[in-house]
Amino acid sequence: MFGAILPFLIILPALVYSLLALWCAHRFFSRKTALSDHAPPVTILKPVKGMDTESFENFTSFCRQEYPVYQIVFAVASGEDPVLPVIRRLMAEFPDIDIDLVIDVRKYGPNYKVCNLMNAYPQAKHDVIIVCDCDIRVGPEYLRHVCAPFADPAVGLVTSLYRSSQVRGTSTALEAMEFTVELIPNVLVARALEGLTFALGASMAVRREALDAIGGFAALVDYLADDYQLGNKIFRAGWRLELSDYIVESVMKEETFGHVFSRQLRWYRTMRVSRPGGFAGSGVTQPFPPALLAFLVSGCSLPGVAAALLLYAVRSLNALLFSRCYLHDHLFPRWLWLLPLRDLLSFVKWFLCFFGNRVYWRGHRYRILPCGRMVDLEWED
Repeated sequence: MFGAILPFLIILPALVYSLLALWCAHRFFSRKTALSDHAPPVTILKPVKGMDTESFENFTSFCRQEYPVYQIVFAVASGEDPVLPVIRRLMAEFPDIDIDLVIDVRKYGPNYKVCNLMNAYPQAKHDVIIVCDCDIRVGPEYLRHVCAPFADPAVGLVTSLYRSSQVRGTSTALEAMEFTVELIPNVLVARALEGLTFALGASMAVRREALDAIGGFAALVDYLADDYQLGNKIFRAGWRLELSDYIVESVMKEETFGHVFSRQLRWYRTMRVSRPGGFAGSGVTQPFPPALLAFLVSGCSLPGVAAALLLYAVRSLNALLFSRCYLHDHLFPRWLWLLPLRDLLSFVKWFLCFFGNRVYWRGHRYRILPCGRMVDLEWED
């Protein structure tokens, strides 16, 4: 009897976590929230390095906001950056939008994205600052959604979930699935269980007073996970963080599997040093190992097969509901056949990230310290 039950006990943590993630998603997305008319003037800071897929279209989406007063500041570290003609074209085609371009080579620490933000910050005219990745695309109502929560003076930062609804091949599908079946469920579970204590780098709107209270962007320049640190420092300074109901779009380019795997391993190592306890515990919720273990300990018998199928039936339902009902990224059911492979790769990355402290990011090699800080290996050498 115990042998028949054991496979189901093995899959129980992952099964319960999948159901918990569905409950948290339902709770978040079914909220009835009226959009406030609060629309404070906003400065959008765009740290940019090189070209991304459809850079002009991504930038254009921020110039078509249905919002009264806003400014866009692009920050580039080199006068030879290939993205500069795109930005200048944008400025020419949208002369009525307040757009500034800062070209500044100064470095203050190993996180060069934050260096760009530090160089651009003096040009910010308004008291709500938005930091948005350069591969992000938004709709015209984006600013109204992410700025409305600042009507509450206790709110220091508003961050947004993100999705990728247009993938280019199997490798990018695997990366887009990462958002749908792992990152966003994890964020929603963390929000429900402990409250929001961190930010997501795709979109972060911050009150200037809260940013200055933590020491400005200079407080982040030594960290790899600058988005996590920004949110966490503002939270620990006594401000409330809000998760916007507006989902931004991450526009992916076609890449090799090796590039995608390397970037995701960097993300995993970033999460490990940022939230070490929670990240280590997340291994219990990984679905592929218990499904395989349940199958093997049963001697490949019917109870093991049934346990594995049950887990992946719930897992597939989870993926479908997140994709079709909550995120509307339309990844599933088209890419559902990749789910077991994605889960296997997720476990491999989770395992590997404990055996290294080096990452490659934007052309630079870094060593990550246990506290989450990083060292540029070229400087160290």
